[in-house]
Amino acid sequence: MIRVAVIGAEGRMGSVTCAAVDDDPDCELVARIDATDGLDAALDAGADVAVEFTTPATVAGNASWLLERGVHVVVGATGLTDDDLTDLERRTGPANCIVAPNFAIGAVLMMRAASEIARHLPDVEVIEAHHPGKLDAPSGTAARTARLVAEARDADGATHVASAPDPTRGGNVDGVPVHAIRLPGVVASQEVLFGATGQTVSVRHDTLDRTAFMPGVLLAVKRVAHHDGLTVGLDALL
Repeated sequence: MIRVAVIGAEGRMGSVTCAAVDDDPDCELVARIDATDGLDAALDAGADVAVEFTTPATVAGNASWLLERGVHVVVGATGLTDDDLTDLERRTGPANCIVAPNFAIGAVLMMRAASEIARHLPDVEVIEAHHPGKLDAPSGTAARTARLVAEARDADGATHVASAPDPTRGGNVDGVPVHAIRLPGVVASQEVLFGATGQTVSVRHDTLDRTAFMPGVLLAVKRVAHHDGLTVGLDALL
């Protein structure tokens, strides 16, 4: 039985995570921690794993604090910088950390497909849409997708149209334009659009309900103790 604490338990993702952990026969929800609670509650409850679903402003500090005290951490909140990831990696051992920009299995497959297509069709843009309450833009999923696409096409030396940063058109991640949309009624959606002479290819993933993330969250909870150090991306667990 894995003893689990959820950080950000009253939030959109945290509340769904609590329900999923409660329903899983291999897990026990031992602490629901929200903004008004201290992280000590995870230690007091004897949590083996903490799932972090707070905000970009608090996620790095919370994850670091827990790792230093020997609690494995599964991070779903976005907003971590490369420096944050480096710092978290230094703080692992004996506790481990899994950071996943997206826990939906379909989103992981979308990123994998986009990486393969980029080797052959290197001109690409990413369009992502989320609910208005999402604090970071572009999303962590979009940023990771752009980096994977850039790595794939650069590894093959593929020639592509130069994509200079243009603030009027959205963001730019490793030379890949990323457009962020925030609208009511949207949970999470992303399209990776490739263009070439006389043709386009689109890879799209839509999350219709937050329960789509739960199989990935539970997989990470059950595997984090067996993946030493820092693991970035759910694909490493599949």
